[in-house]
This record gives sequence, structure tokens and C-alpha cells, in this order.
Amino acid sequence: MIKVAIIGCGKMADQHAVQIQRISDAVIVAVCDSEPLMARQMAERFNIEMCFTDVQEMLDKTKPDVVHITTPPASHYPLAKQCLDSGCNVYVEKPFTLDTLEAEALIRLADQKNLKITAGHNAQFTHAMIKMRQLVKNGYLGGAPVHIESHYCYDFGDISYAKAILGDDNHWVRKLPGSLLQNIISHGISKIAEFLSGDKPTVIANGFTSNFLKEAGETGIIDEVRVIIKDENNITAYFTFSSQIKPVPHQLRLYGKRNSLIVDDDHQIVIKVDDKEYKSYLNYFIPPVQYAKQYLGNLRTNFKKFLKRDFHLPNDAGLKLLISSFYQSIEGNAPLPLSYREIILTSKIMDAIFSQIKK
Repeated sequence: MIKVAIIGCGKMADQHAVQIQRISDAVIVAVCDSEPLMARQMAERFNIEMCFTDVQEMLDKTKPDVVHITTPPASHYPLAKQCLDSGCNVYVEKPFTLDTLEAEALIRLADQKNLKITAGHNAQFTHAMIKMRQLVKNGYLGGAPVHIESHYCYDFGDISYAKAILGDDNHWVRKLPGSLLQNIISHGISKIAEFLSGDKPTVIANGFTSNFLKEAGETGIIDEVRVIIKDENNITAYFTFSSQIKPVPHQLRLYGKRNSLIVDDDHQIVIKVDDKEYKSYLNYFIPPVQYAKQYLGNLRTNFKKFLKRDFHLPNDAGLKLLISSFYQSIEGNAPLPLSYREIILTSKIMDAIFSQIKK
């Protein structure tokens, strides 16, 4: 039985606790938060035996096998280091760290202590992403992708909501190197990093404040970003972050030498786009029928997974699979669910973006 502890008892911690308690060989032994009431209420709601306000006290008394860190990003590095130094494996919510230097330092420390660490890129483990990965592995694209498009956007809703979440000039989000972007875009960037070669991609980024936020009186937050990426083998990628696109897309498109793939993470749909031409007017009729069949096939798959209780709300997408895969790697039965190279490359790309768009 894997003993689990959680540091940070906010909204994200709830999502982790729900999925951890669905894993048969794991038990949450303690939670910790600097606010006593937050720690106590979470322990009571999830029937967790112990709660703490001091991290080291929790580590010393409960000796967990793995610690989940679900605190604001600025605390990720020092807390993860403290847990590793205490002999615990660590799951760090996204963004993994504030920059690449911190990411590399944590991974080195984990290796030195023969421990495991991973990042909360749960969007990499949705049913649609798993299916996409299998198609690529089986050669559907005809090799590595030639070009990748990742769209990972955010919905502020109406102006009143935007003002509410951005109204605090001292909010921790504003103090991050990438501000609002740093807390969100790693999901979309990691989808690109997975397919890039080398460790020195070329990154060209442009960021600006949307008219929507300007009308709300906000000029210090960048909420629109467009990024072009090229790796050492000339695989290219385009990343979009927007708070204004509707409906809000979380999509990945892979373009190959033979065929292409579309992954719609919002609706858990994978569409195969074949490089096949039909004579005359048949080109207007046969492909739509084929696409319709694929959408129906995705519907059947989603319904079956729903009946098996293996289908989750968007915020929890892929979380249980990532957590359980990480636990299996700790037990020595499987490789890490996310390679350290992918975590570091995601961080490098984000660093490059933030350095170019800073106001």
C-alpha cells in the first residue's frame, strides 16, 4: 500500500484526493496546509486520519511514500526539495517549477536520492491522447510529425468575473515569471514537447493584452499568445493561447508525411485525416461520411467508458491515469509516465516564451 500525503488543501487538492481514493493500493495518510482550517476541513471531508500545518512535522511523523504538492507555483521548488530531502517521491502540480534551473535541480536531486518526481501534466493522459499516441506509434502519420498545432485556451467568462480574479494587484499569479500564462500553458506546451527532438528548440513568441481585458481596465496581464517553435530536425509547431476564442479550444493537430490527426480534448474525440483523393464529386461526399462514422465511433467509445465509470470531468481528465502510472513507477513496475526530458523541454520553451513577451 502506497502512503500518500498532500501539501496544499485548496481546489486542486480536492481533485487529487478524489482520484487517489479511486486507486486500490494507495491511501492518503495526511494533508498539510499553512491554514489550520483548510487542513482540517479537507481531512474531515475525505476521511483522512491526520492533518498538519507544518510540512516537516508531517513528513517526519507519517513518512509518506509520495507527496502531492498542490500549492501555488512559487512554493513548488522549495517544497519538492524538502520532500525529496526527506526521502519522499514527489508529484508536483503544474507548472512544475518557476523556471528550467529549478526543474533541472529537482530532477538531479531525485536521481541522486534514487527517488521519482513528476509533473502534473494530466492533460497528456486523457483517453483521446492515449489513443492518439497509439496511432502515432503504429505509424499512422508515416513517421514523426512534420508540424504540430496545439491550442490551449482559457475562458474568463464575462468582464465581472475577469475583474474578480484579476482585481487583486498582489495576487500570486501576478508574481509568477509568466503571470497568468505560467499557471496554464504547460498543458499545451507539453503536448508539443513530447514530439520534439534535441534540447535547444527555436522559439518565437508574441504576446499582448486582449481588448477584453483592456476594457476591464487591465493592462498588466498578457492573455493572448502566439508561438512558433522549430526543433533541431526541422519539426515545427504552432502554439495558441487565448482568453477570447469561443468555443474555448483544447486541441492538438499532428500533420505527418502520410496522414494527419486531430485530437479534441474537450470532447475526447480523435479524428484520422487520410491523404486520399476521390475522383470528381465523390471528394465532396465520401470524406464527410467517413468523418461522420469516426465521430459516431468516438461517441460509442465515450459512452462505454462512461458506463465503466472511466470517464471524468474536464478538470480531472487524465489525472487518475497519471497518478496511478506514477505510483506504478515508484513500485518499480513501470517507467515514469512523463520523461524528465519532456518536463525540462516544456520548461525551456516556457522560459523562452516569457522572456520574449514580458512587459
